[in-house]
Amino acid sequence: MIDRFEHSPWDFWTAASAEQRDAQLARQRTLTAQHPGWSFGRDCFVAELAALDADELTLGDRSYVAAGAYLTGTLRIGADCTINPNAVVRGDVVFGDGVRMGALSSVLGFNHSMEPGTPVFRQPLSSRGIRIGDDVWIGSHVVVLDGVTVGDGAVLAAGAVVTKDVAAGAVVGGNPARVLRWRTPPTGDGAAGAGGGAPSRDLAARVAAFAASARADAPALLGRTVDAGSGLFADRPGAAPTVRALGDAVEIADLLLASVPPGGDRAELIVTMQGWQDAATGVVRPLPSPGSSDAAAAAGWDDPDAAYHVLTTGYALDLLGAGFRHPVGLVTAATAKSVIARLDALPWDTDPWHAGADVDALGTALLWAKRRGDALAPGVEAALFGWLLTHADPGTGMWGAASADAGLRLLVNGFYRASRGTLAQHGLPVPYPEAVVDTVLRHVRDDRWFAPDRLDACNVLDVAHPLWLTRASGYRADEVGAVAADLLDHALDGWHAGAGMAFRLAGDDPGLQGTEMWLAIVWYLADLLGVADGLGYRPRGVHRPEPAPIPRRSGG
Repeated sequence: MIDRFEHSPWDFWTAASAEQRDAQLARQRTLTAQHPGWSFGRDCFVAELAALDADELTLGDRSYVAAGAYLTGTLRIGADCTINPNAVVRGDVVFGDGVRMGALSSVLGFNHSMEPGTPVFRQPLSSRGIRIGDDVWIGSHVVVLDGVTVGDGAVLAAGAVVTKDVAAGAVVGGNPARVLRWRTPPTGDGAAGAGGGAPSRDLAARVAAFAASARADAPALLGRTVDAGSGLFADRPGAAPTVRALGDAVEIADLLLASVPPGGDRAELIVTMQGWQDAATGVVRPLPSPGSSDAAAAAGWDDPDAAYHVLTTGYALDLLGAGFRHPVGLVTAATAKSVIARLDALPWDTDPWHAGADVDALGTALLWAKRRGDALAPGVEAALFGWLLTHADPGTGMWGAASADAGLRLLVNGFYRASRGTLAQHGLPVPYPEAVVDTVLRHVRDDRWFAPDRLDACNVLDVAHPLWLTRASGYRADEVGAVAADLLDHALDGWHAGAGMAFRLAGDDPGLQGTEMWLAIVWYLADLLGVADGLGYRPRGVHRPEPAPIPRRSGG
């Protein structure tokens, strides 16, 4: 018969018989004799049915390991800790004192690489380690991934998948885990870093106030940009209507009002945008200039506006519950060979920003093709992602090169565009996340682009998104948090009453493009700092944080 203490050991030292206690001490002596790197404190319990295969194992006083637990790696467990039945602790892991770990939870302080061409089981392992503070409750069925630090007093709710650092006193849950509430009220005057303590009350209040102003002003800022002659949208009053402006208007209305732009009709908007697509090529051309003919507006896939319309029109239609009427020929007319040739020919060494924009359009065209169920030539998707994985520079984590005149700007901005449309949008990991963080943190020290009076939406978004995308690495988390707090501080002061935000915070007139981009920027920076919940919105269009869903199609 299996001893009940194997699965419920918390009262072993008060309820077990003298014979059972002696047997447990003898087991611990045997284990430490067999494993010189193991040690157990006073009144510990290690179940006979626990699987222990650790290189180093330390258990503090009154800590126990229940039946079915699986422990490997280098493990330092503090006093008064519990590893309950069927829990898994692996890799380089440190628990503070008083950590309670629920049944069937996993703390995994290592990871596989996944380079193409080699089976996963042959891939090398990496380990950044996991650090759990004092007085932490890890509920049942929780997964904590490599590189995470959990602050003192935090609670990881049942079923949480913890991919980034958890602030002290935070209660987190969900997949990926997010702050649900605070067990211990946040304190301190400064904003938290991505791996630091709790965010300040002042920052949380400023974020909430920003969002309230944005929602209140949304009807006015959208109304001021409607072109009276065409009924379409212009970026700002007095400008000509554009395809992008309508897409921005749809995104802003969806984000802040959960509706179509005031006065608009969903069905009419869908018909308008679907009608802009060329049936033969799938291109959405720029609108003709006033007084010109449609022929003058002809454009192919090398036109930057047409390439961006794959994003802005595609996601606007998606938010309206529709999609492109015709295949997007950028990907449906491609072959694996032509994709590789196109990627090879892009100006990575001289203009990685525009090269990345081309990849962004290609990756997004792939999304719409998969959504529509369009037929693709064999190997097209593998060619795209394989090229990106094999051409990323391990030194920078990016594609292309820096330049003498622009520094890292074109490189970083190109990485954002290329990774947004491919790895991020399709749910694949960044090949060299730590190198990406290093490159971005070098870039933000360049005052040509990041002095307070020179901040623009493009440059800030193009660092905010990569830092958010690599956040699970935990790498240089305090520095990432400091950068996020500084940029968010400036962004929150950039709202113009009734008009939105300017593309360049200092000096430009507010418009739809600036407003749409800065709303996304604020979310990414706030999420890095643990205060995004106060915004009450989450980007759903071009700048959506999670991979875009691809519905399954039934056969027949």
